Amino acid sequence: MINRPLALAMAFAVAALACTGAGAQSFPTRPVTLVVPFPPGGGSDTGGRIIAEQLTKRWGQPVIVDNKGGAAGQIGADFVAKAPRDGYTLLLGNIGTQAINPSLYPKLPYDPDSAFAPVSLVAELPLAMMVNPAVPAKTAAEFIAQAKSRPGQLTYSSSGAGGAPHLAAEMFKDQTGTFILHVPYRGGGPAIADLIAGHVQLSFMTVLEASGHIKAGKLRALAVTGDKRVAALPDVPTLAESALPGFNAISWIGLLAPAGTPPDLVEKIAADVRAVMADEAVKARFASLGAVPRTTSPQEFSKLIAADKNRYAQIIRSRKITTQ
Repeated sequence: MINRPLALAMAFAVAALACTGAGAQSFPTRPVTLVVPFPPGGGSDTGGRIIAEQLTKRWGQPVIVDNKGGAAGQIGADFVAKAPRDGYTLLLGNIGTQAINPSLYPKLPYDPDSAFAPVSLVAELPLAMMVNPAVPAKTAAEFIAQAKSRPGQLTYSSSGAGGAPHLAAEMFKDQTGTFILHVPYRGGGPAIADLIAGHVQLSFMTVLEASGHIKAGKLRALAVTGDKRVAALPDVPTLAESALPGFNAISWIGLLAPAGTPPDLVEKIAADVRAVMADEAVKARFASLGAVPRTTSPQEFSKLIAADKNRYAQIIRSRKITTQ
């Protein structure tokens, strides 16, 4: 026979599990904050605002985008890492915050391996190699020739030291043997603004954040960095096909919650993300901007982050990339 104290303990445990499940199913009952750890205007911000808009419609509660830029995403990520574990504060992380920063910054204000509960990937973000229209080069090959003829005289902007655009540019320099000066900014928006203004000549930025400027003629796209052309810029070749066989460098964005968020709540949010991203109109919207919609389970997203951490750790070590 089971003694009375044990029976009561088991009853309370079952009741607690039931309440947790019920809480997850009714989530959310108030506004949710989606922290974008970069300034407005970049690829993470653009994608975050679309997913926030769609989750607002599905949940019937506002999903408020809160831009907390600075320190290559560390400020916003740290805010979420220390937030209550109730699902009401989420992070729109990217390949930089989750897979690159752990190798680039030896002392993060949080433990990157245990601070977050991955929820779902949202989209893959191919990068565009872009120049200011005043630059004479019309193709990637022409730009390479120009850079080789003017070592140290051309500059490129990035969304911050160690981010995916920075690493893509360094990979480009390494494979072409060119010397182009790096000018880091605090986010993709400011980096593109100075490219448009002509203060720098080159940028590698996500097609998601740059396609509007390209289509408006403010910037010229020479190539995209994925292994396939993108629907938003069908006439722009990949770097692999036009100048550098095998070149492939993309970014991604995804949702994360603070570690310790109840697993059933994480699964519920992930299921809702998959549902809104399955909508054909939403997929078409992302695709028109140059993103590749792709969702995952929390477990799949965790594996992707781990794999990219290993890949970029090797790149950062081999190229001796630092934030200095």
